[in-house]
Amino acid sequence: MSPMNQVQGTAAKRSAAQSSLLAAMGITLLKLLTGILAGSLGMLSEAAHSFIDLIASAITLLTVRAADMPADEEHNYGHGKLESLSAAFEIVLMVGSCVWIAREAIQRLVHHKHLELRWSVWPFAVLLLSMAVDYTRSRSLHRVAREQRSDALEADAVHFGTDIWSSAAVFLGLLAAFVGEKLHVPALEYADPLAALIVAAIILRVTWRLARQTVDSLLDATPPEVREQIRRDLIRDLEAEDGVLSVNRVRVRRSGSNYFVDLTLSLPRKLTFQRSEQITFAATEAVQRLLPGADVVIHTVPTASLGESVFDKVRAVAARSNLSIHDVSVRQYDGALHVEQHLEVPETMSLREAHDLVTALEAEMQREVPGIATLLTHIESEPATIAEAAQIDPSKNLEHQLRTTASHFPEILDIHEITLTRGHGGAANSVQVNLHCTLPDDLPMEAVHEVITNFESEFRLDHPQVSRVFIHPEPATDNRR
Repeated sequence: MSPMNQVQGTAAKRSAAQSSLLAAMGITLLKLLTGILAGSLGMLSEAAHSFIDLIASAITLLTVRAADMPADEEHNYGHGKLESLSAAFEIVLMVGSCVWIAREAIQRLVHHKHLELRWSVWPFAVLLLSMAVDYTRSRSLHRVAREQRSDALEADAVHFGTDIWSSAAVFLGLLAAFVGEKLHVPALEYADPLAALIVAAIILRVTWRLARQTVDSLLDATPPEVREQIRRDLIRDLEAEDGVLSVNRVRVRRSGSNYFVDLTLSLPRKLTFQRSEQITFAATEAVQRLLPGADVVIHTVPTASLGESVFDKVRAVAARSNLSIHDVSVRQYDGALHVEQHLEVPETMSLREAHDLVTALEAEMQREVPGIATLLTHIESEPATIAEAAQIDPSKNLEHQLRTTASHFPEILDIHEITLTRGHGGAANSVQVNLHCTLPDDLPMEAVHEVITNFESEFRLDHPQVSRVFIHPEPATDNRR
């Protein structure tokens, strides 16, 4: 979520909470005065219910202010859980109001106390006004809560939505009580405390729903909106990413309006670190497309894929030991595999250390691929220092001899950019030849490698002073650019 959107969201939540608080204050005062003047327990119970909503609105306003504070060193995941704590406090208040309302209503019913209701149109007007206000603010709070993913505002929205039904129950109870008093029907006179019991039952039902949501939030349960459709779509999108073998674990929790997603992905173990990072970025974007602004942490597990070849398995074992091998060749005869490979080790390493390293590596490779019967490793020294070399001008004769040797290979179309350096390999009189070699575009790399290797071998055979011929192959089309 961008900083601008975050600021706008915070302002929207605060505005909704302030409007709700002002509305609750006005409605609570009207219900209280009307209940006292009319002598209606149902009306007083509604006033008590509205007073709880007033307290809840005040707590919500304070909560949304604090919950939107950014994360700090002590609260790495932000302050969003304050919304759940405010909901927990609200639950305590609602349970207390249920007990008080039910106790008063049962006492009136059990003791058969005659109700002395004073007829007035004001209770009905106040209840109708309350239902209209509750409907308006419930819709407004629900809209903002859905947009900003606010638990505190959603709790208020549910409260005020049920206030409409509780007010309607009191409205009918008062009407029945007045009619019973007028017609001298005792059963109808007790409609008012019965309406109070209905209000208590509604409050208890809302309290139960809110308690379940609050406990789930405090226990970091998977948010309801991601348990089914989004979670299923999330796994589908992640597995569709190129390079992701499987999604091993998805954990989603929410703190305030922020989502925190923890993923474990299986990736082919032959991937480079850079490619793994690219896949991780793509997976993060896939999560944030479904859960905008989510904080995503991804753990990757290198995994052997079904399509791995013997070459892949051998290289994976070397990579696991942080070793570099090249020129791997595999032969099969007598029903077994025979592997040859080149391994580079630091030039300062002793032969004993290098041999022990290779022995351990070969043993691990044979455990990984039981079909390998023999392993032959050519140990090379990896240069750790920059060799001093001096460029020398190629003689006409040497260049001519290079071109003559190249003409022995019909695949070589041209050689160019020939340079010579002296001092390669630690010998002051050794010579290295660098050149570019043009070959057909569609020539397979296997054939390319064979041609340039044979070219180098033939030339060095005729020129022992040349320690190395470094050839860069390029396609014919590139040469014509």
